[in-house]
Amino acid sequence: MKVGIPKEVRDQEYRVSATPNSVEEFVKAGHEVFVEKDAGIGIGRSDDDYRKAGAKIIDNPEELWSLSEFIYKVKDPIEKEFGYLHENLTVFAYLHLAANQPLVDAFIESGATGIGFETIEVGGKLPLLKPMSEIGGCMAIQEGAFLLTKAGGGKGKLLQGLPGVAPAHVVIVGGGVAGTGAIRTAVGIGARVSVLDIDVERLARLADIYGSRLETVYSNEYNVRKTVRSADLLVGAVLVPGGRTPKVVTTEMVKSMEEGSVIIDIAVDQGGCVETIDHATTHTRPTYNKYGVIHYAVSNIPGTISRSATYALSNVTTKFALEIANKGWKKAARENESIAKGVNLSEGRYIHPAVAKSFDKEYTPIEKIW
Repeated sequence: MKVGIPKEVRDQEYRVSATPNSVEEFVKAGHEVFVEKDAGIGIGRSDDDYRKAGAKIIDNPEELWSLSEFIYKVKDPIEKEFGYLHENLTVFAYLHLAANQPLVDAFIESGATGIGFETIEVGGKLPLLKPMSEIGGCMAIQEGAFLLTKAGGGKGKLLQGLPGVAPAHVVIVGGGVAGTGAIRTAVGIGARVSVLDIDVERLARLADIYGSRLETVYSNEYNVRKTVRSADLLVGAVLVPGGRTPKVVTTEMVKSMEEGSVIIDIAVDQGGCVETIDHATTHTRPTYNKYGVIHYAVSNIPGTISRSATYALSNVTTKFALEIANKGWKKAARENESIAKGVNLSEGRYIHPAVAKSFDKEYTPIEKIW
């Protein structure tokens, strides 16, 4: 198969889907690999490194996409890439379609197949989403610590506090992988940390790990409203696999927060769990102020720690990408339920039920098209 590795084009997105080692695996399996010029520069790998691994370096994205049958990338295509989609193309990447109508329309109109890293399931877990969720959770606390300073636009508060001075209150909505990454970092710094979740067993596990250093709160409207009111840093970490994130934190709750507080919504890719997060931001312009509260809604948080993120991503995605390339997506999906669950759109149809539900569309069971 002809496999294309494009250079990522989002603002300050320095990751690349495949390391030279991964490319070598594709080449050994008999695939022809095209890597866009300077695709690996953000992780310190040169075009020569990819050539030595057996790849052909392509100077421009249009040529790379046109040559390829299988595009293996990190982030979802943006508007200037929509025209590259075509009927016989499979795209394997973080797609996050539930809040991205223009991209969905581009896939539907082109007939291309979209397989999302974020909906590949193994034993009820999301292994391809996990490493980036962990990074997002950790980075949310790092970014939040700066934004709480006066230089960052915040109220001038130190997360860990000082002798005789109370630490900042970090409230994390969602105790999954991203939430746990945020908890681990915030507790390690010494902040006062509360986590809200609807899964009591998950809260119990977190309580066993962190003991009195973590306040666990069952997530209902009353508890969310009460806990958010005292938050200095609020981290949204709610996930609905493949679907749009529910708005757990309402506008009225945000209005109740103290001026100079900070909200970071890791779930912005899927629409965000905070009602006042109404658009994604970029690393260049990461924040906006609403009701006196700083809102951070960057949709590719791990993009700036590209080397660590790329190798973590390659570790979990390469084997699935190879299986899809080796067999073609239809045979791979028939033989591997995990890959089947990753298929979001194909042949102009909604395949993933949660994606279809997000746009109030009927979905086509994958068995009808493979």
